[in-house]
Amino acid sequence: MDFKNAAELLNLCREHHMLISDVMKERECSLGETDMDTVCGRMGHVLEVMRQSAYSAVETSGRSMGGLIGGEAKKLSDYRAQGKSLCGNVLGKAISYAMGVLEVNASMGLIVAAPTAGSSGIVPGLLLALQEEYDIPDGQVSDALFNAGAIGYLAMRNATVAGAVGGCQVEVGVASAMAASAAVELMGGTPEQSLDAAGTVLMNMLGLVCDPVGGLVEYPCQNRNASGAANALIAAEIALSGVKQLIPFDEMIAAMYTVGKRMPAELRETALGGCAATPSGCSRCAVKR
Repeated sequence: MDFKNAAELLNLCREHHMLISDVMKERECSLGETDMDTVCGRMGHVLEVMRQSAYSAVETSGRSMGGLIGGEAKKLSDYRAQGKSLCGNVLGKAISYAMGVLEVNASMGLIVAAPTAGSSGIVPGLLLALQEEYDIPDGQVSDALFNAGAIGYLAMRNATVAGAVGGCQVEVGVASAMAASAAVELMGGTPEQSLDAAGTVLMNMLGLVCDPVGGLVEYPCQNRNASGAANALIAAEIALSGVKQLIPFDEMIAAMYTVGKRMPAELRETALGGCAATPSGCSRCAVKR
């Protein structure tokens, strides 16, 4: 059971009365020539790595290898614990966890690239926050990760997830689309709503540049993971409410790829433009060198 684009994925869901996660699990079993228990067991391990990377930075502060970030996740968590959060429990936790994963990544810790290291906090950030708030079993969260994987696969097959090729819109943007789609399914939405949410995210983040200060995957990457989690939650809410996306996901993938290829090199992970080229960004780069 395979698919090359979102239209084919949606047809499979309709034909077999399956969720996106179900189709993706069948695909993994077929291509990997293995059984369902093995496939699900591997995803369970992925979830546990995500959980550890999200929680560790919230519990203990530390500095990154580059020295640009460290301790932000714990500050956010402590602020929320004081009852001061403006975002509420789901989003408050999601941004804390998302930023925490980036701290772990920048400290040479173990993370799950979802789909890249620089965008690795968004999927676990949102899904773990939803799990805690709604008391969702691990099995359902693992299923949602298969849904996220389907979105990531489509982006990689039909475009790119490399910031050096298409800017941050294809890293944080695709990660946010993965999280939004997975969140919709996790909360009882349909495959159509999942793809609508994913498309909405790509629309909202179209044109986002990749401009790491000092060439390090730390800043503004960490903040963008937080904003990506928020964008994913917004898109999921819109889709679950019944608001339709006018532009199909396949067309949004194509639009994102076209925009990315037209970005100047300075805005595609070279650290020569955007935030990296500001006086403060350059001074940070000079200190590290």
